Formats: sequence, structure tokens, C-alpha cells
Amino acid sequence: MIAAMFPRRGPISLTFLIALSLPLQAAHPLDPLSREEIAATREVLRSAGKLHETTRFASIDLDEPAKAEVLAFHGGNFPRHASAILYERATNSTWEALVDLRAGRLDSWKQVAGAQPPFLNEDYFLVQKIVRSDPRWRAAMAKRGISDLENVQLDPWTTGNFGWPEEDGKRIFRAVAFYKGHASNAYARPVEGLVATVDVSAMKVIKLTDTGVVPVAKASADFDEKSAGPLRGEKALRIDQPGGPGFTVEGNEVRWQKWRFRYGFHPREGLVLYTVGYEDAGRVRSILYRGSLSEMVVPYADPGTAWYFRNAFDEGEYGLGRMTGSLEPLTDAPANARFLDVYLNDDAGAPVLLERAAALYERDGGLLWKHLDPGTGVNQSRRARELVLTWIATVGNYDYGFNWIFHQDGRLEMEVDLTGIMETKGTGAEKEIGHRAHGNGSLAQKVAENVLAVNHQHFFNFRLDVDIDSPGGNRVVEMNTESVPPGPLNPQKNAFVMRETSLATEKQAQRNLNLAANRCWEVLNPSRENALGEPVGYIFMPGENAIPYADPQSSVRRRAGFLNAQFWVTPYRREERYAAGDYINQNPGGEGLAKWTLADRSVEDTDVVVWYTLGVTHIPRPEDWPVMPVHRAGFQLMPAGFFSRNPALDVPHSPAP
Repeated sequence: MIAAMFPRRGPISLTFLIALSLPLQAAHPLDPLSREEIAATREVLRSAGKLHETTRFASIDLDEPAKAEVLAFHGGNFPRHASAILYERATNSTWEALVDLRAGRLDSWKQVAGAQPPFLNEDYFLVQKIVRSDPRWRAAMAKRGISDLENVQLDPWTTGNFGWPEEDGKRIFRAVAFYKGHASNAYARPVEGLVATVDVSAMKVIKLTDTGVVPVAKASADFDEKSAGPLRGEKALRIDQPGGPGFTVEGNEVRWQKWRFRYGFHPREGLVLYTVGYEDAGRVRSILYRGSLSEMVVPYADPGTAWYFRNAFDEGEYGLGRMTGSLEPLTDAPANARFLDVYLNDDAGAPVLLERAAALYERDGGLLWKHLDPGTGVNQSRRARELVLTWIATVGNYDYGFNWIFHQDGRLEMEVDLTGIMETKGTGAEKEIGHRAHGNGSLAQKVAENVLAVNHQHFFNFRLDVDIDSPGGNRVVEMNTESVPPGPLNPQKNAFVMRETSLATEKQAQRNLNLAANRCWEVLNPSRENALGEPVGYIFMPGENAIPYADPQSSVRRRAGFLNAQFWVTPYRREERYAAGDYINQNPGGEGLAKWTLADRSVEDTDVVVWYTLGVTHIPRPEDWPVMPVHRAGFQLMPAGFFSRNPALDVPHSPAP
């Protein structure tokens, strides 16, 4: 499931101590922590006597100021704080720290009772060491004819929470094996039915599950150019911008045409979008204060002993920011991309440079608008261009790309790209029945000899702190379209209407898609009117989605309460950031949205936050093997009365090449 994130680090070095004397470089309250600030955070904690030989840092991140402070900032000095989550391995305890970076002072230090921080880099190495030295596991591998254990890949999985008393209060991972051999794609050869449950605090395997020997596939499934066979011919395709890019980046602020926004990077959430606005008549009008992926979960459909726990919360249990890889020029992003570096922390709290963590580029957007006058033959058409802000996280076998796309007509789009390698299951059946099975159906689909890919779903919850023309005073209405019954109001039986319903409270605002009603939602600012006398707003336009198939009483559903609705609205609270709660690792559930919304707070004419659960159901197919072509899903924020006419009328005709 997980490979090592960062190289192991020793004690803080002289380089980092010297860095503490450097000035803090932040120019804006939302600038991410610099290398010096991460090092300074660790040094403050060390000086305060909070660090020991077995202390590990799960995260060091900017403690974001209150929204009102950020919006009031127009230059000058500002407070600067870092928050940290630490794990004390010797006592199996989790701690939170708040450091005043300006004063070099520890402001807060508290233990979080019963919480387990996300997967750490060191956990990966500990699981490897513990499992590989366990005689029962080695014997089980020998029973399968595998003696070259150095060629076995071990993937640690977070354990979830199923109420097993032997796991309560311990730091638990489950390790599954793949026989890599001399190939590169280990997932082509799953060692089926063998799971080691590891207590990394006690440094031992507390349970070894072996459901019996299943043949390990013989064939490899590598997909590099050499392994793919003869390659198709392609001619060069280039994007040329001789005048340079159309955007500017100053610090962490981006300006492109009429868009203005900032970006940051978080160890858990990955890339975060801030203060998004659109310039209209000389004024930048606010649309989104903060947008990010709040949580995600991937539940698998197999209830077997070796599979029931495979419900990875890739953000809360692993940290998508820490799982982000460096983008490769010309493939992960085109030739005209500008790459953006970030600093994260390693387990020792030292800053680590992640080069090319994100990329920013313009691309062709197809036709923007057009009309050919039939009478005169005069054509007016414009070609669109888009600005893309992209980053990619790899969590074990799967790779997830996230693209914020800015359109010239005022639309803001999120596109999720799903690719990578499917999680595989070994089978002894030579004629395994695949997805065309009848009767009881099939939990998995055959993708190669002795290899199945298990049915699964991907759910992403996005937190959108919308500020339509104001940091407060918004409301959300649901829009449903329906036919007018035949009768005096519809004598020709062709009429249909769109009805709006204001969502007044949190419980009323827990909604699902409805294809028959073309359901969508609009965030309005009733105190601001456009030239037509209507309130300004933005429509939330969903795309592909799915319902969860796991039972509401299942462990994964209890832990992922955000799956209970596809659309949520809450009043803005700075501390309410993660849809499944702050600490999801080994948590029994009931946290996050499921807990906050029990209060049924008002969401009318206030500062609101929209949460959207996007689902993709993956029934594997042979064409997804050995590596999956990108599957795209997403949503859009679309202006509706925010402007008084088409805001892209001023886009010039495309110049001749």
C-alpha cells in the first residue's frame, strides 16, 4: 500500500540550527511555512524539552489565522504561528503543539487522548523489519515456495476499527505481500490470503492470518516502454508561448487574466486554494475563500479475511501532502508549465524540499463561444484557454491527480484524475468467472491468469468555503426541475419549471443528487444584486457520482459519515476542516460532519461552507490492466447572475500563428 515517503533523518543538523537565525520570509498571512520556519518550529519544541529520542513529527503546518484577520490584511506585520502533531512512540501518545514563530515561543502543548496520528515514514520501515523477521510469516512464505524474501514487497495498511479488543489502544498496521521477483510491478503477483497484523509499539506480529495457499501468478505485468512491446509512432506536439505565460506568480499569489488567487500546501490535504476572486469592472469580487480536499476513502467490496479491512482513508490515515511526488516535466505537466516547490517536514521535524510538487500552466480550452449569422455569413467565434493548477499524490498502488481549472467565463472546475495500478487478488481458478457472472454476481474481475482486481469505490469529500461577493451573508438554494402536470397551465404538455428551495438548517441541507430533477445547488448573496435586480450567485454543478454500497452500519460507513450525503452545508467554523474528523486513524467513527451537523445549526444568511462527496465506482476491466488509463471525474462552480452578461465577451479573436 505505502512506500517510504522521506529518507530517515537523524538529530537536527548544524545547517538547520544556522537556519534559525535567518529572517522569517512570509509576506502574507497565508503563505505556507518556509524551510526556516519548519526548522524553527522543531527548535522551539526541542528547547522547551518536548522532544525525546522516540518523538516523531506527523506534521508541521501553518496555523492559519482567522478569516477576518486575513481579509483585513493590507500589508505590514502580522502574527505567524505553526501547528504540529507529534507522536511519542515510547508512550504511544499523540500531542499537539502551537508555536509562535515571531516570538520563538511554545504557546500550547496538549495531549490528544486516544488519538493515533497518520502513517509515519518510520512505520513503513518498522513494519518491514517486524514482519520479515517473524518466523511464522517466513514459514508461510516457504509454504508457497518463496524463499527469496528480498524480492517480496510488503504493503502496510492502516487497520481501521472493527472493535477487536486485542487492537484497542495499540498502533496497528496490517501487512499484505506481493512477490515482485525481478519485475517492477509487484501487484501482478499477489500472495493471497496471508496477512500479518503488526503492533509497531510492541514491535511484534500479534496475529498472522493464513487462509491457505493460492498459486502466485507466474507472468509479470510491467508497463515500461521496453515491456510494452512495439510502440506506436507519434510526431511532436508542442504548445508554444513565445511571449511567455499569461499568468504571473508573486510569492504564492497567482494572477491570470481576471482571476486572482493564492495557493498553499498542507501535509495532510495537499494543495489548498485560497482567496479566489474574479476582477469585474475594476473590482476583485470574492468567490471562494478556501478550497481543498477534506477527506477521501477507498472501500473494497471483498468481505474475506484478507480484505475486509481494506478501506483506506488516503488523506486522514496517510496524508496526501506527504504522499505527493515530484511532477515529471513533459508528461505530468506540459512543456509550458511552471513548477512549484514546497517544503514539508520529515519524521524528525526537519524541513524537506519537495521539488515540482505542483504545476501551473495554460492550455487550449476548445471553443469558448460562437455564432455564425445565417443571413450574412459573418462568423464571430473565440477560442478558449484555461489555467490549470495541478498536483498528484501516490498512495501505494493508486495515483490521484487533482486539477483546479480556471475558465475565462468565470467557471472554476475541479477535475480528479484516477490512475495507477489496481489492488489485486490471487486466485487458483484457471477459468475464473469475471464481470459477466450470473447468479450471486462477482466481487472481483479477472485481469490476468491467477489475478483478479476487486470491485471498489473511491470517495472524495471537498470542503469549499464559499464567499460569494462577501465573507458572510450567503445562503444555499436547491434547484429542481420538473414537468408541469397536463392541464390549464400546460395544455400542450410541454412545460417544465425549475423550483428553488432554500436550505435553512444543516440537517435540511444534507442532500443527494437527483438525475430526474437535474438537481444542483446555488450559493446566493441576497444582499448583492446584479443589473437585473437578482441576487448574485454561483451554482454548484455536480458531475459523475455514485452512492456507497457498504451498509450504513459497516465500519467504513461509521468512520466515513460524509458518505451519508453527497452535498452538505455548514456554518463556517475555522476548526471544522476534515469531513471524517481530525484523527481518523483507528478511530471508531462518528466524527466530522456526522457529529457537527447534529446541532442542526442555521445556514441561512451567514458565512457558509459547502461540502461535496464525489464518488466513483470501479468495476475493473481488462483495459485497466496493468496500469489504469486516467478516469476523470469532478464538479464545477458556475456563475449564475454573478455577472450581468457573458463575462468572456472581451476575449479577443485568436491571433494568427
